[in-house]
Amino acid sequence: MSFKRIAIAGLGEIGKTVARKLAQGLPGLVLSGIATRDRAKAQAWLDREGISCSLVALDELPEHADLVVECAPAAILDQICRPMLNAGKQVMVLSASALLPRHDLIELARAHGGRIIVPTGALIGFDAVSAAAEGTISSVQMITRKPPNGLAGAPYLVANGISMDGLKSALCVFKGSARDAAAAFPANVNVVAALSLAGIGPDRTTIEIWADPAVTRNCHQIKVESDSANFTMAIENIPSENPKTGRITALSAIAALRKLGSPLQVGT
Repeated sequence: MSFKRIAIAGLGEIGKTVARKLAQGLPGLVLSGIATRDRAKAQAWLDREGISCSLVALDELPEHADLVVECAPAAILDQICRPMLNAGKQVMVLSASALLPRHDLIELARAHGGRIIVPTGALIGFDAVSAAAEGTISSVQMITRKPPNGLAGAPYLVANGISMDGLKSALCVFKGSARDAAAAFPANVNVVAALSLAGIGPDRTTIEIWADPAVTRNCHQIKVESDSANFTMAIENIPSENPKTGRITALSAIAALRKLGSPLQVGT
């Protein structure tokens, strides 16, 4: 049996979860490398987990992997994707917000036979949205509610002097397009960026972002109107140790990886 080599870029909470699952075994896949800024810290973690895996530089990833799972800060997306795509290989992108302004990466994948995969992440219903997009979608609207500490430090809040300290009631901190939201909250709303890619694009997909001290989970509600179906979806995601990210995000990446080696694929 031939194995597809999977590397991970970034070893935060998501990267660690994916690495553990790959080390435990996913059919047809093997953990072949990890790229991370602090190699000493990464090696110590690997030793504690009993995982044997090479630590490599970002530009060495194509030598070690057929697919890289991007679990890193959005600012280095280009450094992760470009070497792999130039080599005609695949990248699973979790920082969908950073992908929106980088259409050149999509063109690079097309030119060299590479592929960018954006997993469902923290949302539901992408199959329905992408199916509806084969017809005509008139609107996609999203409302996100997060605990204030899940939004604290976002560039948009800092630039506009909006503090999350001592917030007592729900506050709408942003209303606009998915494209603008992705730029304003690059670490917080990868969900709406991915949703826009599945549907009608980042300029026609709209979002409201609320800081709500009454919620303990990252809550997303989506409403879609189209010529084939009107539907509303809601999900409440339990935050990981990083309050900006839900636990289900890493599991979504694992589910997408599992499909690569599965003889049965459910969903479009």
